[in-house]
Amino acid sequence: MTEVPLTNEPSTPFATFARFIKVPAVLAEPTLQIVVEADIALDPPALEIKRVLKDIFLTQCKLLPVAFRDDIRTPGLSPREATRAKLFVEGFIRKKIEYSTADCNGVIRDRIADVPFSGFTDLRDDDDDFFLLPLLGESSRSSSSRFINQKNSTIPRQDQYFFENSVFYNEQPYCELVSANFFELDFSPNHVDANETFNKLREKIVVDLSLTVLQVRQIDLQTQAKK
Repeated sequence: MTEVPLTNEPSTPFATFARFIKVPAVLAEPTLQIVVEADIALDPPALEIKRVLKDIFLTQCKLLPVAFRDDIRTPGLSPREATRAKLFVEGFIRKKIEYSTADCNGVIRDRIADVPFSGFTDLRDDDDDFFLLPLLGESSRSSSSRFINQKNSTIPRQDQYFFENSVFYNEQPYCELVSANFFELDFSPNHVDANETFNKLREKIVVDLSLTVLQVRQIDLQTQAKK
């Protein structure tokens, strides 16, 4: 099939003015070092490892603030900037192992194994870990009011109360994968001679995992334009 050249002309974008927008904002971009060790069974036994490919999967990435700056507050919303937080991560390394067996002219075997990991790291404003501090609105404690008994002003009413409480629903910070650098040592836990097979592979893995921590925030375009 012959490709036909097509003409193109610039189009006028449809846009409306908005002073405030709500977009993901980058809070931090840490690089975590993950160290794991695992034994992987090989069936049928391997004679030689040909290639190992790796990917990393995050199943959990949660930011837990543990310290706040109290000098920035707005009446009614009471937002607080977190100056220190724990970043909890959990996931697994997926390994794709290709190896040959003792069979002459045999096929290359494929073994897929998931190596789990979990841990946490400390993010601190004092160490310049944050580009932008996490912002959390504070909910108020519930309060109640009592009423006087209209028929007997010396006692309170037992059947009428006024209750009040407010809840602020925050945007949960979340993570995105950026890059992963793998360093590993693979070997048989039991010594084998030349041309002997082994049915277990021990792996020591170090991963430098880079993440982006984000939080959806409201941005004032008018304020940004003045800067």
